Amino acid sequence: MKLTLSDISAPSLSSSVLTVDAALQGPQIAAHQRILLYSETEWEAFIHEYAHFGLKTLYHQVQRLTGAGDRGIDVAGFVDSQMLQGVWDNYQCKHYGHPLRPTDAYPELGKMLWYSFNGEFKAPRRYYFVAPREVGTTLAGYLADAEKMKRQLVQNWDKNCRKEITSTQEIPLEGAFKAYVEQFDFTIFGMKTALEVVELHKKTCPYHTARFGGGLPERPEPGAPPEEIAPKESRYIEQLYLAYADHKKTSVTSVDCLKPWPKLKEHFDRQRTAFYYAESLRVFAREAAPGTFESLQEEVFMGVIDTHDAPHPDGYARVCAVTKAARELPITSNALITRTRRQDMDGICHQLANETDDRKPRFQWTS
Repeated sequence: MKLTLSDISAPSLSSSVLTVDAALQGPQIAAHQRILLYSETEWEAFIHEYAHFGLKTLYHQVQRLTGAGDRGIDVAGFVDSQMLQGVWDNYQCKHYGHPLRPTDAYPELGKMLWYSFNGEFKAPRRYYFVAPREVGTTLAGYLADAEKMKRQLVQNWDKNCRKEITSTQEIPLEGAFKAYVEQFDFTIFGMKTALEVVELHKKTCPYHTARFGGGLPERPEPGAPPEEIAPKESRYIEQLYLAYADHKKTSVTSVDCLKPWPKLKEHFDRQRTAFYYAESLRVFAREAAPGTFESLQEEVFMGVIDTHDAPHPDGYARVCAVTKAARELPITSNALITRTRRQDMDGICHQLANETDDRKPRFQWTS
C-alpha cells in the first residue's frame, strides 16, 4: 500500500483576539475544573469558604465537626434551633485523587446509620457527598437508586463497615440495628456536583474572584444622595462649607448660604454625588473583593497628598486641585480599577476629609 504524505496545515487560534489577561496568564480555567488541582489543604480552605459564606445563607446555623469521632458528620446545616435533634442536612466533604467509590461511601453511611440509631442525633433530612472529582459511575448509580444503595450497603457491611464505625468495637449488622437500617429512608443520600458547589461559592463568597479569577462582578449603579444631609457625611460637608467661606470671605454654614453663587451650589451637589459614589464602591468592594478599597484609598491619598499640602489661594481652590489630581492618577494595579469611575476618585478625597473616628481627618480643605 502506497503511503500518502501531506503538508501540515497552519493551526488556528480558538479566539482571534488576544487579551492582556490571556497573554499574561493563559486561558481561563473554569472554577469547577480548577478545584481538581487542589491539594487537601486548599480543598479545606475552599470548603471553609463554601460553608461560611454559602451554606449560611441557606440555614439557621452551620457548624463543622473536626477531628476524630465525628460520627459521620462533616458540615451540618441546621434548619432550626434544635440542631442535631431537629431538621438538618449533612455535607460530607471528601478529598481523594479519584471520584468517590462505593467503598469510600460505605463507612460514612455506616456511621450515620449507627449513631442515629443510638439516638446521638436525629437522622438528617438530606446527606450530600461533596468532592472535587464528584462520585464515580457506580456510586452515582447507587445514589440514584435508594433500594440498590441499601442493598449494596447491607451486602458489604462486614467487609467495609463492621470495623470502620468506631475504633473501640466492631458493629455487626444484626438485630434491632439491622431492622433500623432496612427501614431507613436511603433517598436522603445524594451528592452536590462541583459546579453546584462553585456556583454557590460564586454567589456568596467575597473571595471568589481572588480564588478563581474571572473578573469582578458588575457593580450596581450608585444611588443618588439623599435630599437631607446624613450624619455620616457631616464632617466633609462642614469642611466644604469652610472652603466656600474661605473662597468668598464670608460665612457659609448651610447649603442655603450658597444660593447667591449657583456655580458653588452645583459644585457642592457634585461633591455629594461623588461621596456617595465612593461609598457605594466601598460596599461593592467589601462584598466582591475585600481589602481592595482600602488599598485604593491609600493609593489616592499617596497620589494627591503633595497637591493637598501645596499652597492654594483658598480652601475651594484646594478642593478643586486635589480632586482634579485624583481623577488624573494613573492607577493600574488595583483590581477595583475595572469598576471605578471618575466620581469615585472625587468621593474618595471627601472620604479622606470625613474621618469618622477620633482621628484628625487625613484631608482638610482649609488651613
